[in-house]
Amino acid sequence: MIESQLPALQVVVPLISAPICMLLRRVPMATWMLAVAVSWLCLGIALALLTQVLATGPISYPLGDWAAPWGIEYRVDRISAFVLVIVSAIGAVVAPFSRASVLREISLRRVYLFFAMYHLCLAGLLGIAITGDAFNLFVFLEISSLSSYALISLGRDRRALTAAYRYLIMGTIGATFYVIGVGFMYMMTGTLNIADLANRIPQVADTRTVQAALAFLTVGIGLKLALFPLHTWLPNAYTYAPSVVSAFLAATATKVAIYALIRIYFTVFGAAEISEVFLIRQALMVLAVAAMFAASLVAIYQNDVKRLLAYSSVAQIGYIVLGISFATSTGLTAGIIHLFNHALMKCALFLALGCVFLRLRSVNIGSLAGLGKTMPWTTAAFVAAGLSLIGIPPTVGFVSKWYLIQAALEKDSYLIAALVLLSSMLALIYIWRVVEAAYLRPVPKGQETVREAPLSMVVPTWIMSAACIYFGIDATRTLEVARSAASFLLSGAQP
Repeated sequence: MIESQLPALQVVVPLISAPICMLLRRVPMATWMLAVAVSWLCLGIALALLTQVLATGPISYPLGDWAAPWGIEYRVDRISAFVLVIVSAIGAVVAPFSRASVLREISLRRVYLFFAMYHLCLAGLLGIAITGDAFNLFVFLEISSLSSYALISLGRDRRALTAAYRYLIMGTIGATFYVIGVGFMYMMTGTLNIADLANRIPQVADTRTVQAALAFLTVGIGLKLALFPLHTWLPNAYTYAPSVVSAFLAATATKVAIYALIRIYFTVFGAAEISEVFLIRQALMVLAVAAMFAASLVAIYQNDVKRLLAYSSVAQIGYIVLGISFATSTGLTAGIIHLFNHALMKCALFLALGCVFLRLRSVNIGSLAGLGKTMPWTTAAFVAAGLSLIGIPPTVGFVSKWYLIQAALEKDSYLIAALVLLSSMLALIYIWRVVEAAYLRPVPKGQETVREAPLSMVVPTWIMSAACIYFGIDATRTLEVARSAASFLLSGAQP
């Protein structure tokens, strides 16, 4: 039955679509329609897998009928199914938005390349979330990374090439660290299957080889998720990439890397408790708090709003890692739910900037003067997502920070709870700079008449902004999934 093949189809569908885009290179409209169809199909598959997992438990799909741990296995549990839904949902919204934005920001002769790389990136991100093999995770990590470099380089600004090159260098270093860590684990256990590693690692956890493996894995994945201070590739990548690329990567790439970190810490090394011995969680907490403040302070002084939001992403990654570092049910729930919530709000913000760039050819704060009058729907969508970033009720950001503060209070970390609140005030400052320019400054004299972006861009933007409010008012379902995923990870259950 088709239901039994859904794990394979989740990755195979976008993977096969990439070369089809190459065949359709002379028909840009066809490549866009294919991207929309594939993105929505992937979302349908992801929702079906999440429903099945919640109803019957984890799904195992051995590739080529080779049983694990000898063969490569796809495993879908609550946390991986949740990440599959996040990535595919973002793709399903970004794909319809992309048509007008891509035609404006990317040369017509390269449009087919954009959609081919988009499909490869989507396949890689979904593969990371669904694979049950540590080395296969590396393969999908590289598929998504290599296609991301190409997507970023497609920007018309020549600085996009430099940004992509810097990302390539940093990403390659991160991938090297990760694969060295996997090699050390294989040396000591003789397996690459994640579930099998979880069983064998505790027996050799006191060896220096396994301890080195965890160190290499932490640094490698930290580079991929832009954990402070390993984030230096991210600001330029988000700033100079085409708007639709910034929206897609900001909402998905770092989130999937965080999922990989969660999988390594709570599944592979969960039973060994090695991270407690070497104070890794305490180190993560320090780096997370540093990210929350350092990146937010830098964001305040940015005039380019895309760069402002890029530094904001580093700070928001700090919130997610902070939740993970508590290693409690509430803390991990906070991290997982913010992984979902931040994807919504950051996608909405970058999509809104894509609408602005379409009309103004600039996203500098000075050029946004009077935008609240000339592009009211786009500006309102930005404000709604911005309130979520700050954590104002009833938005999704409030839900995340409420649980983060609860997790801190459960650990009697009153200082951490206060720092979460204080860092939110910094977000208020840099979001206010944009709001003040859009609503309180007059439209510059002599400026050409600016009209609202087309519906094909405004509607997806508002879908994401409305989601920031809806899931803030009714967070029952998302919290239920996040809470069950956190309990599943902390219980030591196999993925």
